[in-house]
Amino acid sequence: MSLPDLDELVEGVRAGNRTSLGRAITLVESSHPDHLSHAQDLLNRLLPFSGDAHRVGITGVPGVGKSTFIESLGTNLTAAGHRVAVLAVDPTSTRTGGSIMGDKTRMPRLAIDSAAFIRPSPSSGALGGVARSTRESIVVVEAAGFDVVLVETVGVGQSETLVAEMVDFFCVLMLSGAGDELQGIKKGVLELADMIAVNKADGDNELKARTAARDYQAALRLTHPASPNWTPPVLTCSGLANVGLDTLWDQIQLHHKLLSGTGEISERRRQQQLDWMWALVDDQLVAALRANSGVQAMVEGLEANVLAGTTTPTAAALELLAAFNNR
Repeated sequence: MSLPDLDELVEGVRAGNRTSLGRAITLVESSHPDHLSHAQDLLNRLLPFSGDAHRVGITGVPGVGKSTFIESLGTNLTAAGHRVAVLAVDPTSTRTGGSIMGDKTRMPRLAIDSAAFIRPSPSSGALGGVARSTRESIVVVEAAGFDVVLVETVGVGQSETLVAEMVDFFCVLMLSGAGDELQGIKKGVLELADMIAVNKADGDNELKARTAARDYQAALRLTHPASPNWTPPVLTCSGLANVGLDTLWDQIQLHHKLLSGTGEISERRRQQQLDWMWALVDDQLVAALRANSGVQAMVEGLEANVLAGTTTPTAAALELLAAFNNR
C-alpha cells in the first residue's frame, strides 16, 4: 500500500467519505514499519475530533445471536438518527488467517445502511495487534462522525477483557437454560459486565429467558460490579424479533449519563489510554527480544532443554533475557 496524502485523508475522513475511511483504517491496521509513523501522524490529527461517541462492547457465548442482535440494534439506532460503526476483535484470525466476520454477510441490512459502517478485524496477526488496530479504528470512525461505536468480540477468552478495556459500556449476551450455563460462566466475565441481556426471548423461549434472567441476576450478586455507581441490570431481549432493544439502549444511555456526571467515563478513558500505552510497550519489548540475533541463536537449544527437562523454564528465560540485555 502506497502512503496516502495525510491532508487529503484527514479531510476525507472528517467529511465521512467511505473511501477515505477505509483507507485510513487500512493504514492504522498495517503492521509494516513504513506505515507505522504515518498512521500515528494521522491519528494525532484525528484525535481532537474523536471521543464523543458511545463506545459499547458486546460479547456472548457461542450461538447467542450476536450478529442478529447487533444488526437489529444498529438498524434501530440509525433509524433514530444515529450513525453507527461496528468493529470486531477476532482472536480466531490468528489461527485461520481470516476473520470469521468475513464479508459482512452476517449483517446484510446494516451493511448497506448509509448511516452505518462495518469493519471486520484484521485478517491476520496476534490478538494484541488486532486489539491495537481496533482501538485506533475507534478514533478514526469517531472523527468521521459516527456517534455510536459497537465493538464486538467475535471469539471468547482474552478478547473479552481487551474489548472491555476499550469501551465505556460492556454488554454480555446470554441464552436461556441458565442452569447448565451458569456452571460455565467465568466470574471474571460477569465482573466486566455493565449489563447482561438474555437474547432469543421470543415465542416459546420467552418464559425460559425470564427464568434465566433471574438466575443471572442472582449470579451477579456474587460479583463485584465494574463501577460503584452502577448496578448491572439483567434484561431479556430478542434480536430476531427486535424486542426489548429500546429498553436496552435506554439503559446504556442512562449508564453514560450517570457515569459522565460523576466523571467516571472520562477517568475510565484516561486510564484505558495509559494502560494501553504500557501494553504496547510490553508488545514492542517482546517483539524486540524475539528479533534479537543473540536470543535467536539460543532459542532452539534452550527450548529443547526445557522440553527434555534438563533445565527449568525460569532458568531458560533468564538466559534469553541476559542475551537480550547484552545485545
